[in-house]
Amino acid sequence: RTPWIKPYTDETILQLAKAGKKRLAVFCPAFTADCLETLEEIGIRAVEDFEAAGGEALRLVPSLNATPAWVAAAARLITQVSGAPA
Repeated sequence: RTPWIKPYTDETILQLAKAGKKRLAVFCPAFTADCLETLEEIGIRAVEDFEAAGGEALRLVPSLNATPAWVAAAARLITQVSGAPA
């Protein structure tokens, strides 16, 4: 494991469950679209680990994906940076 990516999500989730947290929402801000790795690691394994450690519910907050507001905002940013006509 690479130290610069601490705190590790899996360890933090277990610590929170052991500290008595019952409900947890996890958002992965590094991704603007859901990827299979995150869906599996957080949406499945982290849920199982959290519940096994005493938590009741862990939910993965969906990424922005192709929501209209996100697509429009990304298009505006690309247009601004590229200098292309709107």
